[in-house]
Amino acid sequence: MRDSSRLTRRAALGLTAAALPVAAATPASAATAIGGERLARAGIQVGDAATLPKKLTARSWLIADHKTGEVLASYRAHQRLAPASTLKMLFADTVLGKFERTRTYRVTDADLADVPSGSSLVGVKPGITYSVHQLWQGVFLRSGNDAVHVLAHMNGGIAATVAEMQAKAKDLQALDTHVVSPDGFDHPGQVSSAYDLTLFARHGLHDDDFSAYCSTRTANFPAGGKKTFQIQNTDRLLSGAYGLRPYRGIIGVKNGYTSHAGNTFTGAATRDGRTLLVTVMHPANGGNEVYKETAALLDWGFGKGSSATAVGTLVDPLSEGGATASPTPSGKGVKGAPGATGAAASSSDGPSPWPMLGGAAGAVVVLAGGAFALRRRRAAVAAATSQEAVKSQEAAKSPELDGS
Repeated sequence: MRDSSRLTRRAALGLTAAALPVAAATPASAATAIGGERLARAGIQVGDAATLPKKLTARSWLIADHKTGEVLASYRAHQRLAPASTLKMLFADTVLGKFERTRTYRVTDADLADVPSGSSLVGVKPGITYSVHQLWQGVFLRSGNDAVHVLAHMNGGIAATVAEMQAKAKDLQALDTHVVSPDGFDHPGQVSSAYDLTLFARHGLHDDDFSAYCSTRTANFPAGGKKTFQIQNTDRLLSGAYGLRPYRGIIGVKNGYTSHAGNTFTGAATRDGRTLLVTVMHPANGGNEVYKETAALLDWGFGKGSSATAVGTLVDPLSEGGATASPTPSGKGVKGAPGATGAAASSSDGPSPWPMLGGAAGAVVVLAGGAFALRRRRAAVAAATSQEAVKSQEAAKSPELDGS
């Protein structure tokens, strides 16, 4: 009785403090007009869907022209999903220009102490001195979380780097992205989208160093003393590994994998003077499928899609004069987009529970004192608790291996 009485008085007074942490715990809403209204819709967006590749199983994908920024076709462009190591593109966009390539750094135990267990590694060792150039080769070619963490510590630490990456995402107008770690390893709440990842790639490819690193196939990496060992790029469209042929015209960019995110990939290729960008997130099958679907979309873009009418655009960074995009009136955009934090949250085609949480908070304000608001508040809390339980179960299943 006393608990019920306290809640009733809280609703009557319109005190929403108890509701706010539930809504605030999610990253900024993905239901925006960034890039155009069509990109916020559910379903495939293209002028003529009949011409698209037949077997596209990814939960989200997008193809765009690098030069013009025109989005030629997309599917759930703003759906928020775990990005895996494709988030390293944002890390590079943020940190790459800060240190001279020739600068050297002697790695300590502390630099590697916070690398998540199960990470992909290039083989950075304490006590060995590396050049910045070599560390970036470890990031781009082997998706080495150890190299990322060393560079992040050089940059002022993990927390400072994460804050800078989030600020960079905001400048790039990548509002679907919420950064928790600089390496892309699975963490609760760390999400991005096909749209945002394509923004990161497009921005990065304007930088000569970024372009050079993501297109490098092999390099020699220090092993201590005068010894080295060869590292290969894990981008299979670039290397031609695991039964795939190198894609004609491929120039990078970044692949990723975790058990939670599945396979993710952003690729770029140039033919006849035209460069296309493709992002594919979490196809139905693992292994080569993410590369096959990327290649199929690139083939379409260079072929039948060459005359496609744009369905949206990749916006310019705010710091380069990009116009600020305004939110849409409601969360009715991509199904399950706001708050879809990975495989468990995004596997259903039904609406995400997160817009309902926002609605619950609003109902407490608007209908203060009403029993209806109280019931909505209780339902929202129950839904949030259920979501946290699902995420905890997913995190406990198995260790992730990042950067396939």
